[in-house]
Amino acid sequence: MNRYKTELMVGVFVIMTVAALLLLALKVANQTMASDGDTYTLYAKFDNIGGLKVRSPVKVGGVTVGRVSNIKLDRDDYLPVVELTIQAAYSEFPETSSASILTSGLLGEQYVGFEPGFTIEGVENLADGDYIEDTSSALVLEELIGQFLFSRNSEE
Repeated sequence: MNRYKTELMVGVFVIMTVAALLLLALKVANQTMASDGDTYTLYAKFDNIGGLKVRSPVKVGGVTVGRVSNIKLDRDDYLPVVELTIQAAYSEFPETSSASILTSGLLGEQYVGFEPGFTIEGVENLADGDYIEDTSSALVLEELIGQFLFSRNSEE
């Protein structure tokens, strides 16, 4: 009986360890198992999205308000269109808001930085399916280095 109890305790410990490692892996990968509840969808068209990926966060002032749910190429002008799923609790953004692709951390994880615009009379709020007109593309390190090198060569 004592050996059975010991084996049972070891089994429970192993299962709890595997579950903890799985949750840690999901947290590190910026994934969640829970649903965010009611959401609405916005779209933003960028010239260059860099390394932005599906499930990347959408942040306002460092607070995650949504996720990138899809990235596709517009068939008309061949620019990337990013689909943003925003939590319904944050539905009061004016249509003058802007979106930028920013980089955080040492590893260069990219996310969408959402900047609420100004509210004046006559400016409506963004609704489900609207496009964000004011966007700023990702900064590509290779392009910046190339610009620096070419500008330095032209000075000599």
